Amino acid sequence: MSESDRKKRKLVTTGMVSLILLSACGGGGGGGSTAFTPPPTQTQPDPYVPGVFEPSERFRYLCETPPADLPGTQGTSTDENNWLRSWSNELYLWYDEIVDRNPADFATADYFQLQKTELLTASGAPKDRFHFTIGTEEWIALSQSGESAGYGARFELIAAAPPRQVVTAYVDAGTPAAAATLSRGTEIVAINGEEVATTSNVDLLNDALFPTSEGLTYAFTVLDPGAASTRTVNLTSAIVTTDPVNVVSVTDTASGPVGYVSFTDHIATSEAELIAAVNQLSAANITDLVLDLRYNSGGFLDIANELAFMIAGPVATTGQVFDEIQFNDKYPDRNPVTNELLEPDLFHTTTQGFSTNPGQPLPSLSLNRVFVITSASTCSASETIVNGLQGIGTEVIQIGTTTCGKPYGFYAFDNCGMSYFSIQFRGVNALGFGDYTDGFSPTNVNGIEGVPVPGCEVADDYTRQLGDPDEQNFAVALSYRETDLCPVLPAAAQSSLRLSKYPGDPEQVITRPPFPGTVRLPR
Repeated sequence: MSESDRKKRKLVTTGMVSLILLSACGGGGGGGSTAFTPPPTQTQPDPYVPGVFEPSERFRYLCETPPADLPGTQGTSTDENNWLRSWSNELYLWYDEIVDRNPADFATADYFQLQKTELLTASGAPKDRFHFTIGTEEWIALSQSGESAGYGARFELIAAAPPRQVVTAYVDAGTPAAAATLSRGTEIVAINGEEVATTSNVDLLNDALFPTSEGLTYAFTVLDPGAASTRTVNLTSAIVTTDPVNVVSVTDTASGPVGYVSFTDHIATSEAELIAAVNQLSAANITDLVLDLRYNSGGFLDIANELAFMIAGPVATTGQVFDEIQFNDKYPDRNPVTNELLEPDLFHTTTQGFSTNPGQPLPSLSLNRVFVITSASTCSASETIVNGLQGIGTEVIQIGTTTCGKPYGFYAFDNCGMSYFSIQFRGVNALGFGDYTDGFSPTNVNGIEGVPVPGCEVADDYTRQLGDPDEQNFAVALSYRETDLCPVLPAAAQSSLRLSKYPGDPEQVITRPPFPGTVRLPR
């Protein structure tokens, strides 16, 4: 096995899931990692005693149905729930806000959803909107290779509740969506004859828009940009590979060339692509960068760290804090997953080995400001780029709409074929700031929802391709760059700005499957 293969294996076994021998997220592969050691607890007699918790490792990998190719021996659903209960009590950031319930009374999927706080933020939003699971094999494929079931199209929910509206945000080359000639701005009008806007068959919409396996075929009635009539195409889901850096371009202006990067996923493959993008932009001697994060829900925190360094450069970042994580009050000094002393994460100056050889110097643009295009889908690791750069004084100018608001992260833990994502830490920048639970908002927003950032509120523009200088968000960034002013846009152009993050009757809402957000790798 090559050194590269060994590194990839270590990332799989220690970074996301323990696939081999050791307990918790910090084991397996090449050794050298530290297994999670639960804090001392009282011994829980059987049956369940409220407020008394066994160490979670007693129950780990005891499975109602042991998976074929992953760790697991015969147990019961109650064993799985006991693991969730103890693990949440040990690591969940707000463990003392979980209502303790009998593990024997619930199915495992239902019990996991109860292992979180039920409190709200100051704006009335759920304090924890980021609690979810992914099948372990699916998570490995997605996080390491960008592979998942789908059509190769990003469907954007302009309105998730009736009257619903779904459009195509972008399409990856060589995928079923590309073969069907879907493009940015293509609207999904009906599926299997059911009108997207009004049907009560929400299960059909969710299953068709976000398939969970390959080989599923649905009839999509679509309206292409500029078309006078609809057409119907059959889309069959396949295992497709996401291109996380899907547009890199340079626009010449009177005051110098401006770089543009559309970055959609902080997954392992993005490391090499981002380095290539920065090298391309550096060779073009760009004077400013527009970083498009409007569809980026997060991923590996180390990728965000690398990108922030490549934007700001060594003079501004070397020896500076990018992010500092804080766990619950049981762990004031040590990381409970790695057992390392808690210390701030400095900006990475070298590659971390996700999809490149580790330890190579990172290129940089050495810019003192960056324009960031955002939306409600800009989340977690993407928001950390904004916060981390602001912490060292780099000017961040926000174009778009308010971000999702997730200054939290987790280590993924696997058990019995599922990978569990439960908030375990919060992050703060070099100034100690991390309180953006209602997101970041451009300062010209009427009634700012989140933490104000200089910039302009702009709706998404599906009439132009990503990277087109006339696309509304990019055009406003270019204009603001010259004038420091936000242009007054037509009312129609602003129609999608006020979409609720929590719209309507949940039984009638299309629900996008979760993406992990900020995921941290044990070192």
